[in-house]
Amino acid sequence: MAGVKAVAIGGGTGLPIALRSLRQYAEKVTAIVSVADDGGSSGRLRKDIGILPPGDIRNCLVALADDRRMADLFRYRFKHGNGITGHSLGNLIIAALADLHGGFDKGVLAAAELLLVQGQVLPSTIGNVTLLAATVNDEPIIGQVKIAETTSPIKSVHLDPPNVDAYPAAVEAILEADQIVIGPGSLFTSILPNLIVPGIGKALAKTKAIKIYVCNVMTQPGETDLFSASDHVRAIISHGTVDWVDVVVINSCPVPADKISLYAENRRYAVPIDARNIESLGIKVVLADVLDESKPSCHEYAKLAKVLQKLV
Repeated sequence: MAGVKAVAIGGGTGLPIALRSLRQYAEKVTAIVSVADDGGSSGRLRKDIGILPPGDIRNCLVALADDRRMADLFRYRFKHGNGITGHSLGNLIIAALADLHGGFDKGVLAAAELLLVQGQVLPSTIGNVTLLAATVNDEPIIGQVKIAETTSPIKSVHLDPPNVDAYPAAVEAILEADQIVIGPGSLFTSILPNLIVPGIGKALAKTKAIKIYVCNVMTQPGETDLFSASDHVRAIISHGTVDWVDVVVINSCPVPADKISLYAENRRYAVPIDARNIESLGIKVVLADVLDESKPSCHEYAKLAKVLQKLV
């Protein structure tokens, strides 16, 4: 669709799906990505050399890359070698470029040029933040990985330091957008860490863009056990304002019966659809088949693209 400026906000494995969807019709696509990750290759680099976590940003760069050979290199993960096993080559390249160019954001820009990225990938902040959570029993949890692995219901998350500056280009992209897509992705560890950056939250409330929350297909153990669709939405609103969401897209296609028991073994269940509870908040609900039948815990980007395009 000519002229559409679209922004996707999140992290993890869900944000690249949204980006692939937006690429189907938007003229300009921007990813705004959390930098609260502290696990895996990203966490090791963060600890060893003090760089912001590059993993989620790397995934978004790859999703928007036109140079597929370079994208394959960025995806490569070392399987052997003392000290290098488990590291993503893309993470190491971003770390090197950040050092060469004098800053994490400059390194990400250089990586985008290498990959011939169509669009832009921006951190929500370049502050060195730690994600903190409180359970429903007000027990504190420190760190993104520990929050993701908890078995206690989460009540809220916040950043340390709390008043970190938003990345200026990310704020600008939100204010200039025609459409903003939040998610899909881990609610407390991928999506909210962006929205609770004060400047991002303020821009999201101020922008004239239509703001669409793409609800997860399935619950996540620890993070969203027993959450309905409206529970996801209320969690977002409770961290900011109802102005953060105009529309919620919810998958209407049942998870295949042969996969239900497999997911249940891992404490993952289809998110219950309670559209009326969301509509009572003044938020529109769109029910659509956006299920990836080959991996029914995820959205299928082409299906999602058709839904999002109609909402521009």
